[in-house]
Amino acid sequence: MLTTKSEPLSARISRELASRIISGQIVPGSPLRQDHIAEEFGASHVPVREAFRRLESQGLVESEPRRGVRVSTFTIAEVREVAEMRASLEVLALRNAVPNLSKSILDEAEDATRAGDHAGDVQAWEEANRRFHRLLLTPCEMPRLLRTIDDLHIASARFLFSDWRAEWETPTDRDHRAILAALRTNDVDAAATILARHVTWIGQMPKRKIPVHHS
Repeated sequence: MLTTKSEPLSARISRELASRIISGQIVPGSPLRQDHIAEEFGASHVPVREAFRRLESQGLVESEPRRGVRVSTFTIAEVREVAEMRASLEVLALRNAVPNLSKSILDEAEDATRAGDHAGDVQAWEEANRRFHRLLLTPCEMPRLLRTIDDLHIASARFLFSDWRAEWETPTDRDHRAILAALRTNDVDAAATILARHVTWIGQMPKRKIPVHHS
């Protein structure tokens, strides 16, 4: 995610903590100590609390009475819920983006797919994958919808990192290429169908393949 010098401190804190949670550096169930984080970032408690609220809205942490803030766990049902929500909302965004999709945007999306094919680790692949989706969906010009989709991407990334951290093998993304091929011929229905299937795959993985954590 690109940042600017004017980025609020709370946004920088939430972005850094989200990165640590998604990568598994901070494991599910771990407490997040407000004092320690404030000291690390040279911040008062106000931006730290704002960062916590942002992380909670993304489903990465949960606030517990008298126990503070902890990194949230997730279940099979939550993985599937996120996948189904992403499928519905991304198809909605894509259908609204189609009139604004130019050849240059589709070419950039193809470049992102090639970058994913050559990724050396899951983090590089996920960044390329997210870039592909953003390129195709951002032209919908529906900022609230895009913010929701972005939060769901963060949740999906966490599931993927947990699953692939031990065994990484670069996937070849045929779905991305099929989506682009359909869009280049203006077959919007086919592109939407492939996108929905593509996004829900993690929710259809066998139970043993998805890491499950219980509170």
